[in-house]
Amino acid sequence: MNPQLTNPRADEIDAILKRLPFAQTLGMRCEVLGDEMTAILPFQEKLIGNIAIRALHGGAIASFLELTAMLQVFLVSDMPRPPKPINLTIDYLRQGHAKDLYARAYVLKMGRRMASVRAEAWQENRAEPVTALMAHFLVSGE
Repeated sequence: MNPQLTNPRADEIDAILKRLPFAQTLGMRCEVLGDEMTAILPFQEKLIGNIAIRALHGGAIASFLELTAMLQVFLVSDMPRPPKPINLTIDYLRQGHAKDLYARAYVLKMGRRMASVRAEAWQENRAEPVTALMAHFLVSGE
């Protein structure tokens, strides 16, 4: 692998996911290439929220996006541990089908105390997000 594309924090991301029981319950994993991270939520039957239409549970999707955003802030910062959420807004745009879910987060602004982040989750087509998140995280003063 090209050494310029590896991020030294990628191993730390994996370690964080292994220490978070909820991330383990979700089965979440991340692929890091440089400063870009794609989070993956493999489909599991236990993630179904509406059995009649076999839709993913909104809480599982929201939690997945929150973790994705938090880990992206950690990835691009020099913080010793993941940031703490201040607030977040979730927009449910489409039904999450009984399939794998993918997400990417983008740090819109990294200030001295706070980071603003947008994240989107999709399934088969990245141009058709299932859910979007806007969040702010505390990055100092812990």
